[in-house]
Amino acid sequence: MNTTARFDLYAHIHKALRLFMTDTLQQLGRVDVEDPHDLGATLAQLDALLDAARHHVDKENRFVHPAIEARRSGTSATIAGEHVEHLETIAALQAAGAALRALPSSAAAHGLYRQLAAFVADNFEHMAVEESVHNEALWATYTDEELLALHHSILSSIPPQEMSQTLRWMIPALTPAERAVVLGGLPEPVQQPVLDSARALLDDVAWRKLNGALGRPSVPGLVAA
Repeated sequence: MNTTARFDLYAHIHKALRLFMTDTLQQLGRVDVEDPHDLGATLAQLDALLDAARHHVDKENRFVHPAIEARRSGTSATIAGEHVEHLETIAALQAAGAALRALPSSAAAHGLYRQLAAFVADNFEHMAVEESVHNEALWATYTDEELLALHHSILSSIPPQEMSQTLRWMIPALTPAERAVVLGGLPEPVQQPVLDSARALLDDVAWRKLNGALGRPSVPGLVAA
């Protein structure tokens, strides 16, 4: 049996999305609708999550599905259909968030929480299919070099603000080894600002491991709560 690890297009971004989704769900579940600051921050995070989810669907539709279909026709059809449903749900969640912002109430907040919980549950199942069925098709029909080229095409299509938001959730979601690969692969002018942001997302142990892997001195500092 071949146990050589293959390049996984989905692994890192799906970890980021899972963390983003579960954190936002927790925030919404405990939001104080009588505290304007708490409610505003929670709904702002929800809006950011929904934007990220929409962008993710767009990237898969534009880049990954055509690659799969080019060499194994019909494989992405089921997931493509679910993407249409996801976009509809994202729009419904955004409308519910706007309604809660305009007229805060505990009942509305709990209703939105339940809507988001269902969306998260559906996405977890959806991502599991992509990581199994879609990866199997990609690994059977593409070399790792081709998959890396596809990955770089996706990355080059992401504007700086979207990339910053993605890294904010990806960095704490990854293993130490994965984190070092992602940050170590950044161009030097980009790497330092990302590392500066990463410091606030990692505890002291994770920070030391990252700097050790990158061959950098680990400078103590405050860790974000």
